[in-house]
Amino acid sequence: MKKLVFLLFLILAAPLTAQDSLPPAPYAYQQLDDPALEAKAHELMVTLRCLKCQSQSIADSDAPMAGDMRHQVRTRIAAGEEPEAIRAWLIQRYGDYVSYQPRVTASTWPLFAIPALLLLGAILILRGRLRKAK
Repeated sequence: MKKLVFLLFLILAAPLTAQDSLPPAPYAYQQLDDPALEAKAHELMVTLRCLKCQSQSIADSDAPMAGDMRHQVRTRIAAGEEPEAIRAWLIQRYGDYVSYQPRVTASTWPLFAIPALLLLGAILILRGRLRKAK
């Protein structure tokens, strides 16, 4: 029974090691030769969130996925693609969460409206209590 559990564990754990055993993408840790293009790529990379780290930009993260995203950004910048087109492609591929500059859409508007409504409600409650106190 113990051998069966151990074998099952090995089978389930094998995919976890596959991603990190691959070599990094060429531009994951290598800057572009043109300083102007590298500056443009870096400016975009600091506005994109690492999906694995969740609190770091892809420019700051050492996660393999962030390296792959840096490679994509640098490759597309070097090919002449505009940063906003690259951002749109990454958002389409990974969702709105990848960008530190969220868009207001049909699914995200409550995230922008709820804090304003809570603030308005708190102001109205305080105003009512202050009137009763006088």
